[in-house]
Amino acid sequence: MIIDGKKIAEELRDKIKKDIKELAIDKRPGLTVILIGEHPASQIYVKNKEKFAKEVGINSNVLKFNESISESELKKEINKLNNNSAVHGILVQLPLPEHINQKDIIETINPDKDVDGFHPINVGNLSSGNDAMVPCTPLGCYYMIKKVIKDLSGLNAVVVGRSNINGKPMTQLLLRENCTVTIVHSKTKNIEKICKNADLIIAAVGKAHMIQNDWVKDTAVIIDVGINRVKIDGKNKIVGDVDFQNIKDRVKGVSPVPGGVGPMTIACLLENTMKAFKKISVKNN
Repeated sequence: MIIDGKKIAEELRDKIKKDIKELAIDKRPGLTVILIGEHPASQIYVKNKEKFAKEVGINSNVLKFNESISESELKKEINKLNNNSAVHGILVQLPLPEHINQKDIIETINPDKDVDGFHPINVGNLSSGNDAMVPCTPLGCYYMIKKVIKDLSGLNAVVVGRSNINGKPMTQLLLRENCTVTIVHSKTKNIEKICKNADLIIAAVGKAHMIQNDWVKDTAVIIDVGINRVKIDGKNKIVGDVDFQNIKDRVKGVSPVPGGVGPMTIACLLENTMKAFKKISVKNN
């Protein structure tokens, strides 16, 4: 089974659109994305976020700044958004220029408006089992997994990669579902053997076709988070961390790249914006 991220994302966007239509005409969730510099991939991501936000009825705005913007200037801009009652979600598109401290910028965002889920307060709440903004990519992976397996309790899950953006929050989501979770990374020994015993694999390491056909069992469900640009037959192609072509016909489920996690990440950003809107509205009433 191929897990169609595009279709699941469309279903989620339709639900958000319906929820927004039921709001009062003068009340709409507001999302502001900050884009710094001319990073090509970032520009594409931001353009897609803006497109789908407007499609579901979210008031979307993009603030663009030159790469030369200082850290103090950027913090001032974020604080303006923190104090703007029409803005419910703030997202600073990563990566940032080298002269700007990413950690300090993330910590400047009001945790209630942190739709990326990267603020330490949201990270702490997620790991403590409290209500939290969940990072969009792991949340998208979670929804995709639940489409294939309703009850994850007791499953042996392997998360390949330990990043703050994907691996660690994914682990917390799976622990909430009572999975037994193993994180493997660049220093792990016998990764292949560990993956072979997994019921569920989330590959988020950034290494093209790392997860091979003989690394997985037939009953496994695999979510591929990797985005790797490689040359195949002289052409540039985007492939995942999983050897999709050789795995897809024999496992229980696998997500493709592209068309898998990517669309889900944006849909979950919209869902997080709606969640932030509801939370802030309750606080203000």
